[in-house]
Amino acid sequence: MSNIPETGRTPRVQNRLVVIQVVVFSLLLTLGGRLWYLQIRNGTEYTDEAKNNHVQQVVQPAVRGSILDSRGVPLADNATHLVVSASRTELLTMKDKGKSVLTRLAGVLGMDPQEVVDKVRLCDSKTKQPCWNGSPYQPIPVSDEATTEQALQIREHPEDFPGITAEATALRRYAAPDQANTSQVLGYLSPVTDEEIAKAKKTDSPYLRSDQVGRSGLERTYDKELRGKAGITRYEVDNLGRVIGQGQTDPAQPGSNIVTSIDSRVQAVAERELNNAMIDARKVHDKNTGRNYEADSGAVVVMETKTGRIVAMASNPTYDPNAWVGGISAKDYTSLTDKESNYPLLNRAIQGQAAPGSIFKVVTSTAAVNAGYPFNNRYPCPSSYSVGNQTFTNFESQGHGDITIGRALEVSCDTVYYLIADQEWKKDGGIKPKKDPNDWFFKTAHDFGLGKRTGVDLPNEVPGRIPDRKWKQDFFDANKDAWCRDGKKNGSFAEKIAYENCRQGNQLREGDAINYSIGQGDTLVTPLQMTSVYAAIANGGTLHQPSVGKAIVSADGTSVKEIAPKETGRLPMDEKTRDNIDKALAGVATDGSAAWRFGGWPQKQIPMHAKTGTAEVQGKQTTSWFASYTEDYAIVMTISQGGTGSGASGPAVRKIYEAMYGLDPTGKQDLTKALLPKPATALPAIRPENENSSNGAGN
Repeated sequence: MSNIPETGRTPRVQNRLVVIQVVVFSLLLTLGGRLWYLQIRNGTEYTDEAKNNHVQQVVQPAVRGSILDSRGVPLADNATHLVVSASRTELLTMKDKGKSVLTRLAGVLGMDPQEVVDKVRLCDSKTKQPCWNGSPYQPIPVSDEATTEQALQIREHPEDFPGITAEATALRRYAAPDQANTSQVLGYLSPVTDEEIAKAKKTDSPYLRSDQVGRSGLERTYDKELRGKAGITRYEVDNLGRVIGQGQTDPAQPGSNIVTSIDSRVQAVAERELNNAMIDARKVHDKNTGRNYEADSGAVVVMETKTGRIVAMASNPTYDPNAWVGGISAKDYTSLTDKESNYPLLNRAIQGQAAPGSIFKVVTSTAAVNAGYPFNNRYPCPSSYSVGNQTFTNFESQGHGDITIGRALEVSCDTVYYLIADQEWKKDGGIKPKKDPNDWFFKTAHDFGLGKRTGVDLPNEVPGRIPDRKWKQDFFDANKDAWCRDGKKNGSFAEKIAYENCRQGNQLREGDAINYSIGQGDTLVTPLQMTSVYAAIANGGTLHQPSVGKAIVSADGTSVKEIAPKETGRLPMDEKTRDNIDKALAGVATDGSAAWRFGGWPQKQIPMHAKTGTAEVQGKQTTSWFASYTEDYAIVMTISQGGTGSGASGPAVRKIYEAMYGLDPTGKQDLTKALLPKPATALPAIRPENENSSNGAGN
C-alpha cells in the first residue's frame, strides 16, 4: 500500500485544472471574439451574402438592334438558330475532362471530334482558332446549325450528354440584301472577354458574360446602342436549389436600331463593279513588268457631296461576316488572316494607304494659285524636266507645249507641276530652308484635310501621310541608327540609299518636292480622304466629316436621334479658283484623260467631273485611281497594281453612276431604273420590334 500522503498529489491536480481552465477560457474568448466579428463587426455583409446564396439569377439576353440601310432594309439583324453549347466548367469535372462527351457530340452533329474539342478550349497567345475567347464560365457554342433531330437526340438523352445544351437562340444575321455584302462596313461580333467585363464595370454600360460585342465596323462603333440591356429574373431557392419564390425581375431592353446612309442597291453595284474591274485588269498586259496586272486589292467610296454621308463603301478582297456567327471555324479564320488571302478583314477604303498620283493635282493646283501662280497663265509642258543628272518625265513622255494649270489638270501634265514645285522649293531656301518657309504645297494639303483622319464613324481609320519637313525630321530620328548601320557608299542599291539617308535623310530635297507635286514620293492617302476632297470641290468648298450612321432609333420606334452632317472646314481656295478647278475637271471627262471612257455621257443633263491617277509604287505595278463627282455624288475608286486610272477604274465608276441615275451606255436616262437620282433626305419608317418581322429574335 502506498504511503504517499494525500497532500503530495494536490498541487499537480490543481496545476492541471488551472491549465485546463486557461485553455477552455482562451477557446471561449476566441470563439466569442469570432462571433462578435461575424455578427457585429461584419454582420450586415455576411447576412447579405447568406441571402444571395439563396437567390439565383436567370439572364435573358437582350435582342441586339438591327443595322438598316437608308431605306430601312436590314443589313444586319437577328435570326433564330438551334445552338448546341457546352459547359466547360461541367466538362472539366469529368475524369477525361469531357473528351468522351464531346466525341459523342461530334458524332451527332456530323463534325470532326478534334474540331469540337478545339472549340471549347480557351484562347491565348499561343492557341490558334478555333478556340473560345469569351468567359470560361458561360456556355460555349459548338454549332449554330443543328437540326431539329440533332437537338432532340441531345435533349432526350441527357445522361449521354452532360454539360451539353441545345436551345433556340437568337443569333446575328448579315442579310446581304440585293447581294450587298457590306462586310467591312458592318463588322462582326465575338464573345466578351473577362478583361472587358472587368473594365466595363466602371462604366454605365457593363457587360454580362453572355454578351457578344462588336469587333469592327458599325458593330463596334455603335455597340453600346445596339447591345441593349439584358433582362434578369431572380428566384429564391432553398439549400437544395429548389425554387421557393420569385424575386425582382428586370425585363430585357432590346437594343436600338442604327439607320445608315448606305443604300444596299448602290452598295451591291459598287461591290460588283469593283470586283469586275479587278478581274478585267488582270487580263491586261503590263509592258513595264512583262506580265499581266495583278490587281490584288481595291476600294471604292460613294459619298453625298452636300452632306459627307456615305452611300456605298466597298473593299476587295472581302469576306462573309456570317462566318463569325456562333464561333468561327479554323478554316474560315485562316482564310481571313492568312497572307495568301491578302487580309480581307481590312477595310481598304479607310485603312488602305497609297500614293494618290495625279488625283492629288487638285491639291497642288490650289497650292500653286495660293503661291501666286495665276490659274490661267501659260506654263511650259515639255515631255520631261531635268534636275542635275536626274530626269522627271511626263506620263508616256508626252509634251503639250505652253498650257494653263487648268489644261494641265485635263491632260494630266506632270512637268507643269514639276516646274512650279521646284521654283517654290528654291524660294523657300532649297536644301537649307529659310527660317519660316512658305511651304505652300504642304500647308495646302493639310488644309484639304489630308495627313489626318477624317473622323468617319468606323474604327481603325488611318491618317495617311503628308511628307512635310516635320515628318522628314521625325522619320529621320526614328531610322537614323539603322540607316547608318546598314549604309554603304559603294554597296548594293539598298545600302547606297541607306548611306545617303544616314547623311541627309532629314533634308527636304529637290527631288522630294518635285515628286510630291504629282502625288508621288512619300505621300499617302486613303480612298475616303480623296472622296471627301472631291465632294468638297463639288459642293463649293465645304469639308464634311464622313459618316455612315444616319440615326439611332429605339426598338419601339418612339425615339429617334438623328446623326446630323458635320462640317469640319473649308477648302483653302476662293470661289474663282474653285470654279476654275471645277471647269477643268469637267474637261477631263469631255476632252482630257478620261474622255475616252465617257463618250456619250449626258454632260449637259448630269455634268461629270473627273480626274485620273496612275501612281508608281517601288517594287510593284502601278496603282489605278479614278476620282469623280456630279452635283449630287462623289465616287473614288482605286485598284492596287491595277494599271492606269482611266483604264482600270474609270469604266467601273461610270457604271456605278449609270445605275444610280438610270442611264444606259449611250447616256439615255430612264428614271424608273434610277437607284438614286437624288440623295434621300427623309428617314425610313421603323416599325416596333414586335411588328418588324426582319428585326426580331424569332426570325
